[in-house]
Amino acid sequence: MRLYQNMQVAQKTGLRNKRTDRAQCWMSPPHQVIENQQQEEDDLIKPQKLINPILASLQWRALHQELLFCHRRGMLPRKKPELERVLENKNREQLKKRELALQPRSDLEVKLRRRQQRIQLYELENWREGLKNVPEFVRVRQSLKHVPHFS
Repeated sequence: MRLYQNMQVAQKTGLRNKRTDRAQCWMSPPHQVIENQQQEEDDLIKPQKLINPILASLQWRALHQELLFCHRRGMLPRKKPELERVLENKNREQLKKRELALQPRSDLEVKLRRRQQRIQLYELENWREGLKNVPEFVRVRQSLKHVPHFS
């Protein structure tokens, strides 16, 4: 009640106070404010956001989806030229080979290497024995098959 009296005094004297201004806002009947706002809204044209032609185009959307997909998979276009990338890969592989050569081999690798050598020797002996048992004309004929014929 006291606030209402202060507001009336301020209106008569012409003095304004923040407190009275606030009180005046909430003391005004709400239905009048709503009616005034509706009349103003009906008279005015509502602004709408303009459509961006680039974002609306189907080609741009398709390209954007593809880029997002590639980004998720880690397949974005590279900045370096292809030749430079190939050379870097080659250098990396050579470094790996050098590091592996410097490391001592495990027991399993050594045993596998020995077994492979034994198998190769066995196959070579079998091949030589097979050639000894074959008649000479067959061996000559086999060697002739590998010689290119010019006509």
